[in-house]
Amino acid sequence: MAVTTLSRRRTAGAPRVLRYAVLLVLALLFLVPFYLLLRNALSTESQITRIDGWTWFPSHPAWSNVTDAFDDPSVPLARGMLNSLLISVTQTCAVLVISGMAGYGLARSTVRYAGAVFYLVLATLLIPAAVTFVPSFVMVSSLGWISTLRGLIIPGVFQALATFLFRQFFLGFPRELEEAAQIDGAGVWRTFWLIVVPNSWAFVAAIGTITFIGSWNAFLWPLVIGQDQSSWTVQIVLSTYVTAQSVNLHGMFMAAIISMIPLLLMFLFLQRWIVAGVEQTGINE
Repeated sequence: MAVTTLSRRRTAGAPRVLRYAVLLVLALLFLVPFYLLLRNALSTESQITRIDGWTWFPSHPAWSNVTDAFDDPSVPLARGMLNSLLISVTQTCAVLVISGMAGYGLARSTVRYAGAVFYLVLATLLIPAAVTFVPSFVMVSSLGWISTLRGLIIPGVFQALATFLFRQFFLGFPRELEEAAQIDGAGVWRTFWLIVVPNSWAFVAAIGTITFIGSWNAFLWPLVIGQDQSSWTVQIVLSTYVTAQSVNLHGMFMAAIISMIPLLLMFLFLQRWIVAGVEQTGINE
């Protein structure tokens, strides 16, 4: 009997060992790009481009690349980071408020045409972004918002996908909590902000993270609207390291590492709520 039990344990443990081995290999493959970024960011130009011998990590890291990334007058990295942070935070907050209220209204409204409005919002997801790009640019240009933060922020303050996800989430939100608040005399507005929102923090964090990352990594719209150097975002700044006239590889890698810091900090502090919120969105199903 003891031999049989031991054999079963070994049989059951084999798939677990295999699973962890596969996860370890995938994790290492996932970390390879980050290793290359860090290795090249702390290397000189000759160490990056040399082909006669590969070094896993520079014996004398070029820490001066950090200060050089901010001291280059032709590449306003600090300004780009500040612009991207301002745009991403503003758009994220606006999307959470506007799409959150719109999703809640579509989930709870008993108005006759609420369903039709929801399907119209959903239909906008079927329109390719390339179709609306030129009309959006013409509208922003006619308002005089070229090379301004308004032109970079306002067109992205409403997102149909976020509204759809909020609506689907609120459909499954316990109505008993709202009914209890209404019995205590709270109206729809107070119920939403004092009961619904505090109990949806994980989901809000997940949607906010997705929105922030999308806004931070946006390239084409800031490239077209931010024609002046003072309105460049960090992604536009990164693109200036490699041009037809010059190539600054070590500066580009170091700037890429620096530009990742806000995203890493966000994941570090919000990872618990992000994982719980993603499970509630239904994206993983």
